[in-house]
Amino acid sequence: MDIAEKKISESDYVGAKKFVDKAQNLYPNLDGLRQVSVMITGGREADWYRVLGVDPLADDETLKKQYRKLALLVHRDRKKYKGAEGAFNLVLEARRLLSDKTEWM
Repeated sequence: MDIAEKKISESDYVGAKKFVDKAQNLYPNLDGLRQVSVMITGGREADWYRVLGVDPLADDETLKKQYRKLALLVHRDRKKYKGAEGAFNLVLEARRLLSDKTEWM
């Protein structure tokens, strides 16, 4: 999970997924593994809507509510499991990108 967290911080989601999958095989009950696994896609980049667990057509209010819920779930100060910081950073990045509509224009 340490390696997966490092990969997430480097925005290497493919590499992170590889190590999360290995951790799942070796330690399926590892604390926080499920949350990190859900947030990482198998593609080259993160699917930011999937990271937040919302529909791509979700309105801003839905994005905000889901972000708050996930931020509390994986906040690095509340959760001491390996990967918590990487998971929190991923949720934070998803919120930043999806709430900044000017970035798409």
